[in-house]
Amino acid sequence: MSADLPFFRYHPDPLTSGSIRAAAETCPCCKRDRGWIYTATFYSAQDVSGRFCPWCIADGSAAERFAGEFTDSCGLDGVSKDVLHEVTRRTPGFHAWQDPRWLVHCQDAAAFVGEVGYAGLAAHPDALDQLRTDMRLDGWHDESRLERFLTSMAEDSTAMLFRCTVCGTHLAYADAS
Repeated sequence: MSADLPFFRYHPDPLTSGSIRAAAETCPCCKRDRGWIYTATFYSAQDVSGRFCPWCIADGSAAERFAGEFTDSCGLDGVSKDVLHEVTRRTPGFHAWQDPRWLVHCQDAAAFVGEVGYAGLAAHPDALDQLRTDMRLDGWHDESRLERFLTSMAEDSTAMLFRCTVCGTHLAYADAS
């Protein structure tokens, strides 16, 4: 990540994920063109004209001024109020086919690593095993069907990969069109 961009503990590489990109646009919060702009979701009842710069995300001014959030709090159960606010109001969200959700491990929000296909999951067996277990709990009882789905990821589905900020365990959830 560029040294002059703010650091986001729970989304350490928003350039690679595509959530922040170089752009000559004026931020509706600070009214400045800082050369970088946020490209993913922002949930607000207010009409926001334009996209935010990373600095207005990092300091919370965009979420405060426009009474909104970058990520839904769904799934962030068990984290402190401070962590909840950091993830939802001061961390860039990410692009997903379904509504994005943030994963939790060791009672802390996990760091979003990125969108991966089967090869990316296979590189992190802990995430692949956890995803298999979660999918079985969600009703995927046919093992051959489950494996076909997983190995075909990157075609009609992907996985959102996270890393625990406490113990380093990788986690994932499936995202399909």
